Amino acid sequence: MNLRFFYELEDLFMKLLKAPLMAAMASVSVLGLGIAAAPAETQAQSSVPVDVWALRSVVNAVQVSPDGKHVLVHKIESREGDYLLEIYKTDDLSEPIRRLNAKPMEIISAQWVGNNYIFGTAWQVNRSQVKRPEADIRDYLGYSYNLEKNKFKSLEGTFSVVNTLPNDPENILVSDANSIPDPTGVDPFEAFRPRAYYKFNLDRASRSLVLRGNSKFPQVLLWDSDGNPRYTRTLENDNILREYYRKPGDSSWTKFQEMDFEDTNNLYRVLAGFHGIAGFKDGDPSTGYLIDNRNGDDKAGLYEFDFNSGTVGKLLFKPEQSDVMGIQTHSIPGNDKLVAARYPGAKMERHWFDEDEKALYEALQQQIPYAHNVTITSRSTDGNTMIVRNVGPRDPVSYWMVKDGKLAKLGSSNPLVSAEQLNEVRYIRYTARDGLEIPAYVTVPKGEGPFPLIVQHNGGPHVNGMVSYDEMGQMLANAGYMVLHPENRISTGWGQKHFDAGYGEHGLAMQDDKDDGVKYLIEQGLADPDRVAFFGWSYGGYAALVAAARDDNLYQCSIAVNGVADAEKQYLGRRDGDLKALDEWSKRRGTIGINPINEVDKVNIPLLMIHSDNDRRVMYYHFRDYKKKFEAAGKQGQFVTLEGADHFGNTLMFNHQQQLYTKMLDYLANDCGPGGL
Repeated sequence: MNLRFFYELEDLFMKLLKAPLMAAMASVSVLGLGIAAAPAETQAQSSVPVDVWALRSVVNAVQVSPDGKHVLVHKIESREGDYLLEIYKTDDLSEPIRRLNAKPMEIISAQWVGNNYIFGTAWQVNRSQVKRPEADIRDYLGYSYNLEKNKFKSLEGTFSVVNTLPNDPENILVSDANSIPDPTGVDPFEAFRPRAYYKFNLDRASRSLVLRGNSKFPQVLLWDSDGNPRYTRTLENDNILREYYRKPGDSSWTKFQEMDFEDTNNLYRVLAGFHGIAGFKDGDPSTGYLIDNRNGDDKAGLYEFDFNSGTVGKLLFKPEQSDVMGIQTHSIPGNDKLVAARYPGAKMERHWFDEDEKALYEALQQQIPYAHNVTITSRSTDGNTMIVRNVGPRDPVSYWMVKDGKLAKLGSSNPLVSAEQLNEVRYIRYTARDGLEIPAYVTVPKGEGPFPLIVQHNGGPHVNGMVSYDEMGQMLANAGYMVLHPENRISTGWGQKHFDAGYGEHGLAMQDDKDDGVKYLIEQGLADPDRVAFFGWSYGGYAALVAAARDDNLYQCSIAVNGVADAEKQYLGRRDGDLKALDEWSKRRGTIGINPINEVDKVNIPLLMIHSDNDRRVMYYHFRDYKKKFEAAGKQGQFVTLEGADHFGNTLMFNHQQQLYTKMLDYLANDCGPGGL
């Protein structure tokens, strides 16, 4: 990129960020009166520069306070700057009333927890090297901010908000937490590590212990809005997984179901991360909602649960092709009315129970350009002011304010990318060689096929990888590549049979699923059979290394980023033999499936390996050991270290992403097989 463009980019970046939010109100639309025109933030161009893709999220969060009087904006103002907070009055968006930072730390999260209080987390890099798995080079502080007094109070450590306790405005319920939350279950033992729960006084920044997890009851999985623990589960020495509940006011747990956790058919209930009691009926704390596979059903449905009798009631909804993965309650805070069940498909779909909320969302989808996954992320208690978030293939993430029926855009996670520069994502289902149906997402570049194809797979492997907006997939499509993101067997959200079919199949049938997706797109005339590559991150990096050593290879090259190269060493360094079923499951990832470091001699295509030297999840020894053995075998490959980077996307700074994306695109164009991809 030339210097002139650098200055033009920085100038445009600053103009977009420093423009008063009031300018967004210049062309408001009224809900229900027509579809708003797409904003012309930047002129469309054929290729988006790497420096644009490499930006951290420019606007990371926007929220309105419960009383509707103030809006917080969590944003960044330069490519290499720190995040800061701005607070505006909702009736005057021309200038912020507060601009806040946490020097020398950086504010990385913020949310309203009352009319006058914000709670969040700040971090600071204080170490130069990761010493052990899941360790960190950063220190963390929780904080509360008093808007009226304009004062911060800090809480040393990492804490997550469990409940805002709407009936107790001076306090919130928090728990000690991982610095990088892992609700996806990539770490299968996390659900059984004890946590402590505290009532945190927002004004004094003091905490008092409410409940401390122990080996029998390690965590509370659901609390009610009055701060009562209501649902938990435990795995005891007999390897029986038991689930417990409490009625309001109870001081002890009551068991309502149990299962043999040595039976691998029951692993899905833990590793999927969404089974269990998910909420309560508004106005009736004795009735709850349970997500579960009942009576041998393949797909998880949503049921009523009676806390008085401990019995499961009527089925409310069950999708045909996927699981219920969560519930949605009313958008007005304090209203716990069930309005929808959520389940994966082309996007995270909704089955509606409430016609008013359904009508509101349909109106928002009509108004917001390129609406895809539309969510009301915060709303005033009177219902008149709300912040709406949209994310999808043609929208990186945009934030909108609705006030008194009028809609205005407030910001975007990447204002330098226009919708016209982004590409369509198609939801498909194809059949693997053993007959299993595989859901998948295909990002389609502009132009006519057949296209050069890249198989992309990210972490897990058992996470749900539904593609909404995928920055790397869009970057590759912008460069002319079609991108296939398969939900291979063991991915969650697609039913128990789909998950169970991946047990012990790492590098085997799970790898076949990816190859079968390639063959499907070739048969459809969409992919060029002579121009196919593999790219993966984390577990996907493992899969990329496996792909490089397969017989009758479909791929011209493979790119592994932060990949598990020595699965056995990874397993042995983290195993917990006390949890036998999880240990057996992890063993199949580590010692029974394909281990890439033992397959080096079989590598038969060009390989690019990239790794963060401060990766806490897949430690740097994977890169170092594989590179040594690879070079000793006389193989030719390229190896790149991202210095100072960690495993997770939100820990990658602009310079890390710039280096990563530049190398990937250059390698694909010039070194991916004869003549490049």
